[in-house]
Amino acid sequence: MKRFLFIAFNLLLILSTFSCNWRKDETYRKSEFLLDTIVTITVVSDSERKAEDAMDKAFAEIKRLGKLINFFSPDSEISAINRNAGISPVAVSPDTYTLLERATEISTETGGAFDMTVGVVVNLYDFHNKTRPSDALIREKLPLVNFRDLMLNQDKQTAFLRRKGMTVDAGGIAKGYAADRAIEVLKSAGIKAALVAVAGDIRAYGLKPGGTPWRVGIRDPRGKGMDDIIATLELRDMAISTSGDYERFFIENGKRYHHLIDPKTGYPAGGVMGVTIVGPLGVYTDSLATALFISGIDKGLKIAGTLGYDALMIDKTGKLHMTDSLKNKITLQPRIKTNEDE
Repeated sequence: MKRFLFIAFNLLLILSTFSCNWRKDETYRKSEFLLDTIVTITVVSDSERKAEDAMDKAFAEIKRLGKLINFFSPDSEISAINRNAGISPVAVSPDTYTLLERATEISTETGGAFDMTVGVVVNLYDFHNKTRPSDALIREKLPLVNFRDLMLNQDKQTAFLRRKGMTVDAGGIAKGYAADRAIEVLKSAGIKAALVAVAGDIRAYGLKPGGTPWRVGIRDPRGKGMDDIIATLELRDMAISTSGDYERFFIENGKRYHHLIDPKTGYPAGGVMGVTIVGPLGVYTDSLATALFISGIDKGLKIAGTLGYDALMIDKTGKLHMTDSLKNKITLQPRIKTNEDE
């Protein structure tokens, strides 16, 4: 009898182990409101508990970053830098320093088309109440816009704005950086595949159950809603970011005033409706989406190619333009002409 029970117990143990080892991968999804937007994390795992734990850790990381770089929080490191503009350098955490360093790098590479100090002019526009500043006020504030006046000291890990009245705002790069950090947390937690969407900034790695890539849609800038797309793209170990003149805007006398302000003029950039950037890191796709929108079609595509990132740009007529390397990766919807429809 004891021998029978011993054999039965071991058989049950073997079957249980076999079952655990062959549990089917499933997709788990969770959303939270962070960084003033909806953040959605999707993971692939063979354990719901493991998935939940990993997603909670990733959300906690994004929340931690938000406390450091929140422009509107008086307790953030970004606010401390702004308060001390023209006064003294501010010691910052490694994450804030890295973010500022990456921003300065992109600003340099794009000739200032991306500029974290442009917020002093952007904030003159009230997109909720649909009002814009006077030309005189823009001229008054524009001299305070210059990314070169953000001084970073790597040895001391400090940041300093050279002139009083200047500000830095991480809004154009923070979401992509947060997506990158969340992905690293998920990887450390043993998640085999995931997609992190921080509004329009998305980072993915691995494959979905069944071995298929993640698929994302690119929104039509003049569509009726989020589901009205112009193209789809498969993502594996890549990030994608989109900027458009439809995100925050108002119409006055037939002219569209949007939040993508040219740092050189203080006025909304013209000639482009939307830009989508694809590449390895969200911190770069996020900032480059803004930079290429400001730069315009020809210069923007050249910048993307030089940096090794793919770009899809939609001009003011609705025509699509893209880097050569993107043409075989994207599936267009038959609605808008491309730059090959000559």
